Amino acid sequence: MTEKTTKKRRVLIALSLIPGFGCRRVLNLLKQVEDPAEIFHLGKRKLRSIEGIGEASALSLLSFDGWDEVDEILAKTEQVGAQIITLADENYPPLLKQIYDPPILLWIKGNPEALSKPGVAVVGTRNTSAYGRNMAQKFSEALVNQGLCVYSGLAYGIDAIAHKSALSKNGATVAVLGSGIDWIYPAKHKPLTQQIVESGGAVITEFPPGAKPDAGNFPVRNRVVSGLSHGVLVIESGIKGGSMITADLGLDQNREVFAVPHPLGNPSGTGCNYLIKRGAAKLVQTPDDIFEELPMEWANRAEESIPKETQKKSWREAELDADAQKICKVLEGKPWQVDALSEEVGMQTSQLLVALLQLEMEGIVLQKAGKVFELK
Repeated sequence: MTEKTTKKRRVLIALSLIPGFGCRRVLNLLKQVEDPAEIFHLGKRKLRSIEGIGEASALSLLSFDGWDEVDEILAKTEQVGAQIITLADENYPPLLKQIYDPPILLWIKGNPEALSKPGVAVVGTRNTSAYGRNMAQKFSEALVNQGLCVYSGLAYGIDAIAHKSALSKNGATVAVLGSGIDWIYPAKHKPLTQQIVESGGAVITEFPPGAKPDAGNFPVRNRVVSGLSHGVLVIESGIKGGSMITADLGLDQNREVFAVPHPLGNPSGTGCNYLIKRGAAKLVQTPDDIFEELPMEWANRAEESIPKETQKKSWREAELDADAQKICKVLEGKPWQVDALSEEVGMQTSQLLVALLQLEMEGIVLQKAGKVFELK
């Protein structure tokens, strides 16, 4: 680490220790200087001219004398084998920087590049049902198969399944802690964090080394989970809890929010149904329901990353009855309007529409305007 980088780290850590200096004030300070090290050399008049810096804030900064504590934090960070990424660094995750209150500091173990990967936050209850566990695995595996990163919070239940499912497919995953980087919670997930780091993912936190997993840290942590992501997928959740907080934070951060519907009477899934009912989340039945809502720039990259032969599934590979096969053979030539297709295949229009709907649900046929159908 260069001397300049060390100075920048020390300044940002110091600012994080000054009471009342949240990220908005720090961001405003950073805009005023070319080098963060200049901040503690600004005069009171200059400081007071900066938005959000009043008399008390300026005096707090000018009277700061906690440099020994700053150096202790740096030493502890090195001791536990972690790195620090600051809000002023080029490799600070760009999506996270866009939220209203991004962390000034991030402690990280693992690959810093993982924090900037396009991805989806997968969250849910600790008290899972078999259905919820199955959905968490299915969707998480599908996400990483498309080159997306899975972001989550390392908790028991859906979070852990999301991380493990991503790892099972050699995908990238990032765990966001509600404690210091040296205080893995729950402790049983220490081996999981090691796997995440070794696989090219990352474990991160905004809390300094030694910070305990206090209950109040987790709602704060959740804004980072959603902030790193293009969207938030709620797999299974009750009406209250961290997953619902993450969904609300995602909405506030202008992220896409998705929810898996749950059978009536399943208490662990009532939150998902509630999000869908009030229009706060898109109902998702397949991973494609997520992919089609993600930013176009990601969709284009993802399409390019898929081998051409796997982009389009031939109808000949599916188990179709005689009528469906006849329809597909005709559609191979060109798109057909439903009435003309009815005459061509010798089926009543009502019967044909049912068959076409089945093929559409299987992803084989695509319906266009004017009841025109074609093979995908």
